Amino acid sequence: MVVWTDQERAYIQDIFSKLNYEDAGPKALQRALIVYPWTQRYFASFGNLYNAEAIMSNPKVAAHGVVVLHGLDRAMKNMDDIKNTYAELSVLHSEKLHVDPDNFRLLADCLTIVIASTMGTSFTPEVQAAWQKFLAVVVSALRR
Repeated sequence: MVVWTDQERAYIQDIFSKLNYEDAGPKALQRALIVYPWTQRYFASFGNLYNAEAIMSNPKVAAHGVVVLHGLDRAMKNMDDIKNTYAELSVLHSEKLHVDPDNFRLLADCLTIVIASTMGTSFTPEVQAAWQKFLAVVVSALRR
């Protein structure tokens, strides 16, 4: 079980309160698909992902990026039980879609970059530490 300090909870909730899902979600997923092209194999039904321009203009990629952030929102609202919150999603991704679990970490890293670039200097080392802890718990829950 993960123990969260009140300050960590506040940092995570503050990030989500300022997060533009329709901007950050697509940017994070687009970055992951471009920087880690092997992740594209899970999105064959999304159509043209042949280059960065195609990925960045693909409406299915953008829509799924928003879905991913809404999924993270569920974790934020259930920080004391992220593992059970993601149990069904974990089974879907691992047993049905056969997603390599390391891809969740790669996407989390891309999301961190997008959020850091948006928050600027307010993404302090303390905020980043809380955010990284949160994402580590989420990634762990999705891996199982």
